[in-house]
Amino acid sequence: MSVDLATRTEDVAISDAVERRGRKRGIRSRRTWRRRDYGLLVLAAPAVILLLVFAYGPMAGLVVAFQDFNIADGIFGSPWAGFQNFEFFFTSGNAGRILWNTLVLNVLFLAATLASGVLLALMLNEIRGRVTKRFFQSVIFIPYFVSPIVVSIFLQAFLAGPGGRGGLVNDFFDVFGFPSVSWYTEPGPWPWILTIVKVWQLGGYMSVIFLAAITAIPEEVYEAGMIDGASRAQMALRITMPLLRPTAAILLVLGVGRIFYGDFATIYAIVGDNGTLFATTDVIDTYVFRALRTFGDFGTTAAIGLFQSVVGFALVVVATLVQRRYAKETSLL
Repeated sequence: MSVDLATRTEDVAISDAVERRGRKRGIRSRRTWRRRDYGLLVLAAPAVILLLVFAYGPMAGLVVAFQDFNIADGIFGSPWAGFQNFEFFFTSGNAGRILWNTLVLNVLFLAATLASGVLLALMLNEIRGRVTKRFFQSVIFIPYFVSPIVVSIFLQAFLAGPGGRGGLVNDFFDVFGFPSVSWYTEPGPWPWILTIVKVWQLGGYMSVIFLAAITAIPEEVYEAGMIDGASRAQMALRITMPLLRPTAAILLVLGVGRIFYGDFATIYAIVGDNGTLFATTDVIDTYVFRALRTFGDFGTTAAIGLFQSVVGFALVVVATLVQRRYAKETSLL
């Protein structure tokens, strides 16, 4: 009995000593981490300050969306209007068409750029020569830096030509006996034309993102596929593409968050104030720009911008929850 009691006493003493030593180490580690955190905070401070000043600071101006704002009275002197600015937009008769165009165009843009990015990344990954691979990667990435104004000039050469008629596409149609099309007076084809432009602009950019994800795939996975007798096409379809799903899912969620934001620069540079094409190309951003330029109605434009932000935030949350429900391994949460 005395031996057991001594043994238990010794075990308790040892456990107490270990616990005290662990506490001392924990205290030292916390002190060390605090010292490291100070350095990290100092490095992050400029970026955090810029974010607060230029991203969160202007949010105070959202109060304009609920005011009958005029420049003379300013934010503090303008009368309160409640939800009248929102009602004006949704009862103007243009809201349905503008929201539909914004949604359709962004869905086309998002689907086409993601698909083209994956396809280009798979094609570039199959190129064995390093110099050739970098050359083609640079070539397809260049359109990302081309100004929308330059794109509109190129597009006019292809579709309109001198005097608004002809164009390279119509010349091509003439060779094969197809009738010419007055592209800038036909709104029907323009969602597809703008989608082709977006693929040309963003396809190479998206492919770089997917190529970076491909480089992170372990070589052992491909070696196992080669041992099993899989061809390069089969490895691309059965190995590479499934492993790109997490990257594609993240880009999809981010794209869904901006699905109610039209690409103002590209659309306005190409379409401009051509009212004939508004039926299929007029999006929220171009509508807001014209309303602000024509009427100077800051309250309505701020209300529309707030509506875009709230809907975008809600869509990101919903898309993230759906992704977590059906593809938890790729979820952002």
